[in-house]
Amino acid sequence: MKASSPKKASTVVLVRPNGEEKFDVLMTRRPDWMEVLGGHYVFPGGLLEERDWSVAMLARCRGLAAAEARAILADSLSPELSLAHWIAAIRELFEETGVLLGITEDNQAPLAERRAELERRRQDLVRGIQTFDRILQAEGLYCDASRLSYFMHRITPEENRARFDTRFFLAALPAGQRPLPRSEEVAQSVWVTPKEALQEAARGAMLMIRPTRIVLERLAEFPSWAELWKAHGQTPVRR
Repeated sequence: MKASSPKKASTVVLVRPNGEEKFDVLMTRRPDWMEVLGGHYVFPGGLLEERDWSVAMLARCRGLAAAEARAILADSLSPELSLAHWIAAIRELFEETGVLLGITEDNQAPLAERRAELERRRQDLVRGIQTFDRILQAEGLYCDASRLSYFMHRITPEENRARFDTRFFLAALPAGQRPLPRSEEVAQSVWVTPKEALQEAARGAMLMIRPTRIVLERLAEFPSWAELWKAHGQTPVRR
């Protein structure tokens, strides 16, 4: 049987400092009813959509030029499709957790007072009532691609039935925002250190696939939040 072509996807590893000078990562458990990875713990993310590299959507993105995105990915993708990986990551994070890596016209982060309105907009996005670019335009916001640090690239092996060509990004939790405890595609959201997540996976308490464990293993190598942020702050990382 001929191997299926992997679908392009983006994933966000959301991180925050904790009270012990270390850091937590946000992991979400997929509902059991989902056909792909139901019951597994993953990082927020999903497939690229054609609208992610539309003229309208690209116009609502700041912090990274399309040509710069292509250079960072070091791939044969077009500049627009390269930047779409950042856009898809931001969109998927918003859809699944309500966290928006956004910025206003005057370079301010979305205010906490917008939480209720942005949640209504998020629900419209999930239901297909509204598109991400139109939501941003209506709110006077832009994707802030500078908040994402490119971390890793993984392609599902050919023997797998469902295959993904996934770009992983790191992002710090924006001040004044907090992830939803659950949503339409998330049965549970948990903050956990990389080491704790790996320990839970080892004893079978947290189901996760190999790429997820690889990300956690790499993050566990950083002894503190300061060291992680020094290596993977808001300057995109080439890998």
